[in-house]
Amino acid sequence: MDFRFAQLDSLIWLWAVLAAVALLAFASSRRRSALRGLATANLHARFVRAIGPTQRRWRSVMLVGALLLLVVAMLDPRLGIRYEQVAQRNIDVIFALDTSRSMLAEDLRPNRLERAKQYIQDVMDHAVGDRFGLVIFGGRPTLKVPLTRDLASMRIALDEITPRTGRRGGSMLGDALRLSEEALASGEDGFKTVILLTDGEDMGSYPVEAAAAAANAGIGIWTVGLGDAAEGGRIPVQVRGERIFLSHEGHEVWSKMNPTLLQEIADAAGGRFIPAGTANLDLADVYDRVIAPASGKRIESAMVENRVPRYRWFVGASLLLLGIESVLGLRRAAYRRAPQTASRRKAGQSGLGVAI
Repeated sequence: MDFRFAQLDSLIWLWAVLAAVALLAFASSRRRSALRGLATANLHARFVRAIGPTQRRWRSVMLVGALLLLVVAMLDPRLGIRYEQVAQRNIDVIFALDTSRSMLAEDLRPNRLERAKQYIQDVMDHAVGDRFGLVIFGGRPTLKVPLTRDLASMRIALDEITPRTGRRGGSMLGDALRLSEEALASGEDGFKTVILLTDGEDMGSYPVEAAAAAANAGIGIWTVGLGDAAEGGRIPVQVRGERIFLSHEGHEVWSKMNPTLLQEIADAAGGRFIPAGTANLDLADVYDRVIAPASGKRIESAMVENRVPRYRWFVGASLLLLGIESVLGLRRAAYRRAPQTASRRKAGQSGLGVAI
């Protein structure tokens, strides 16, 4: 039996379960302390029997068990294999994403960086078996995700990206392209391409020369220009909790998209410049109609094995425990019936007196 968990990052929720256990233990301790202060020694034993501490303990056990089962469900347990016929094209793509502070400019809503992340998500949502990787650069570039077909890991990496993910110091487009070329070199033989998402600002890293070297290695580069090329946009920053705009020597900095450089990079690598600007670009459609067909590969079907998710088992068991916990009373059954029995006895005695 090959039982696996696909989302081990969710183990962090065990801290919430431990917090719940600590809270229940604290509440139980306070309850016992209050009861000792309320009743005398002989009444204390009667209260304890009436309240039924055993049932409280069982309710606590079921509550904690339900929480643990929910954590297991969040770990995405997988058991068994299901074979599916899926479409595949087998293209290797590296997304090179600019995370410098200029990508915070809001001439694109909510800002250039968030829009670029959404474009990448859209492409992956329409992927047909291609392998994707992610390079981020805001100064020194970093290979965030090597080539993979695990789109879940790509989405997690995208969610974690902020302008501070890369090292500070402006955009180094050339260095990012060189690292992307290295990442693609480890892939399979076939069509390889880089999709560069940036506003085109560069700190003298020779990106056109890097693009030409990539072309010699059989790698195409498609540049996606983000931001207003005419007026640009201001860059918001937080200073002591206050939102202001970045300034230099007393003047606000306006970041503009550089279409000239991005066109030169695309031309040097046999790709195409896509001027997204401030419009709502459908990059997924561009990928399907233009970028992917450039590989010359047709979409073919392949048999893929997927591990069957079993989280529903644990969610169901958790709901069952919560249901049982909700119907358990806090008092023993004998003590719940005691008032009714006493009242009936009193009524019987009263009726007997009238008959006499």
